[in-house]
Amino acid sequence: MEFHFMNNGLPADAFFADADVENIYLPLLRTLQELHKKKGRRILVMLAAPPGAGKSTLAAFLMKLSKDCGIEPPTVIGMDGFHRYQDDLASHFTVRDGKRIPLVKIKGAPETFDLRKLSERIRRVSSGEKCGWPLYDRRLHNPIEDAVTVDGEIVLLEGNYLLLDLPGWRELSSYADVTIFIRADEDLLRQRLVRRQEQSGKSPEEAREFVERSDLANARLVLSKSKKADLEILL
Repeated sequence: MEFHFMNNGLPADAFFADADVENIYLPLLRTLQELHKKKGRRILVMLAAPPGAGKSTLAAFLMKLSKDCGIEPPTVIGMDGFHRYQDDLASHFTVRDGKRIPLVKIKGAPETFDLRKLSERIRRVSSGEKCGWPLYDRRLHNPIEDAVTVDGEIVLLEGNYLLLDLPGWRELSSYADVTIFIRADEDLLRQRLVRRQEQSGKSPEEAREFVERSDLANARLVLSKSKKADLEILL
């Protein structure tokens, strides 16, 4: 099944095998609907994956598929709105490979997110509260606070580190009713991530350097340090 959508303001295409739609994604949507009815309250689904694995694409596809099939679509939100502000990242430092560098140079790593704020907002969503949720603006390079309102009964939260088994992060999944993880080969992720950086305006050399220094380090962390999910999807 071909899927055409907008990804960070750019038109994009994806393909989902008919067998996967019938055997994985439609049953998943029906299971979520049944779970919501059984529990009689909002349910929270966490979708985690390394960068480049297509978690945002899958979340958008599940929304479209549910609408096409007359199933209640999930409210989709992401953790990118919890990036620390650009000024904060530029003025705080970490050490990588023996060098002291500003956090802005590794933006997207776990330490560049406001974990306390993310945890508090997830707790509110999980409790069924109607609340605001931030979005990340790639033009401003900063979050926009309370850009959307979460009031749906089936909420799908996607992000790289939602299942990360590290202090502070490992508690996040306790708020989830269902967890999903996308696993992918590192070479496939590298190809996708380099292409993404080239599309954003970087030269091929700049794209490869950024991916090796930042994106792939994050991907390896997610692949090696994430907790087991209720459903794992292999690319």
